[in-house]
Amino acid sequence: MDTPVPTMRTRLTELLGIRYPIVEGGMQWLGRARLAAAVSNAGGLGMVTARTQPTPDDLRREIDLTRQLTDQPFAVNLTLSYATQGVSYDGWIEAILGSGIRIVETAGNNPRAVVEKFKEAGVTVIHKCTSVRHALSAQRYGVDVISIDGFEAAGHPGEDDVPGLILIPAAVRQLDIPVIASGGIANGRSMAAALALGADGVNMGTRFTLTEEAEMHDGIKQALLAADERNTVLINRTLKYSARFFSNAITREILALEHRPGGATFEDLRPLMSGQRGRTGLVNGEIDAGLVCASPAIGLIDDIPSCAELIQRMVRECREALSEAQNKFLP
Repeated sequence: MDTPVPTMRTRLTELLGIRYPIVEGGMQWLGRARLAAAVSNAGGLGMVTARTQPTPDDLRREIDLTRQLTDQPFAVNLTLSYATQGVSYDGWIEAILGSGIRIVETAGNNPRAVVEKFKEAGVTVIHKCTSVRHALSAQRYGVDVISIDGFEAAGHPGEDDVPGLILIPAAVRQLDIPVIASGGIANGRSMAAALALGADGVNMGTRFTLTEEAEMHDGIKQALLAADERNTVLINRTLKYSARFFSNAITREILALEHRPGGATFEDLRPLMSGQRGRTGLVNGEIDAGLVCASPAIGLIDDIPSCAELIQRMVRECREALSEAQNKFLP
C-alpha cells in the first residue's frame, strides 16, 4: 500500500480520538467485529451493531472479539424500535456499559431515556436522525454528535425527502455540536463535498458493505457491484415508514401490495420484511431472498477493497478534490 496520508483534524476526530473523520454505519447483520475492527484499524470509527446480536450476552462477546482485533476506538450502535412500544433496553445498555464502551450511536425512536443513562456514565453519544428538528431535540437531550441522514440514505431516510446537499448545511447552520454527513457517500469526492458543506465527518454504510471484511456472501456483493444508482427503491411509503433497499423480487412484491386497491398494512408486509429472511439471503448469496440494504451510492462503487485501502484512498481523493476545487479560482 502507498504511504499513509496524513491524519485529518476536525471536531469529530478530536472528540472521538480517531485519525480520519470516517464512521462505519450501524448496519444490521453486518455491524460485527471483523468489519468494525478493520474500519477502526484503518483510522476510522468502526461500529458494532447491538441488535444484530440475539441477546445482550452475545453483544458482550462480540465487543470482546472486536477488542481482540483492534486497540483503536470503536462504537456500538443501539437502534431503538419505532414499531414496538414499551420495549426495555436495559439489558443492552448494561452490556454496553459493562463492556467499557465509551462511544455509542443511538438511532430510530426518541433517544432521550437512553441518552440520559449513557451520559450519566460518561459515554460520548452520537445520534442518527433524518431531520434538523429531530437533531435539535437530540442536542437538547445532551447528545455529543449528530449523524444526519439525507434522502439518499439506505435504510430509513425519514419522510421529509430532503437530500444531503440541503440537509447537511441546514443542520450545520442550526446545531452547535459536530455533524456527521450520512447518505450516498462513497468516495473522497463525496467526503470533500460533505466537509465543504460544513460537516465534521462522514458516515458510510453501503460503501463499507462492499469491502473485503464485510461478512456478506460474495454473490450479494457482486450483484450490488453490477448495479447503478437507479437500482434502489423506497418501500413502506404508504405506511409513512419509508425505507430504501436494493431493488429485487422482494421489494417489487412489497410495492405491488402497497399499491393494490386498499393498500397494505404492516401485518401484510411483515413476512416479506423479516430480518431473518434478509439475513439468510446475505449468508447464502440469494439476492431475491430478502431485503438488501443499499443506497444509490452503489452507482459510484466499482471495486471491493479492504477497509484500509478504501479509507486511505478516500482521504487522498478528498484532499485532491478540495485542492482541485480551490484551483478553479482565477488569480
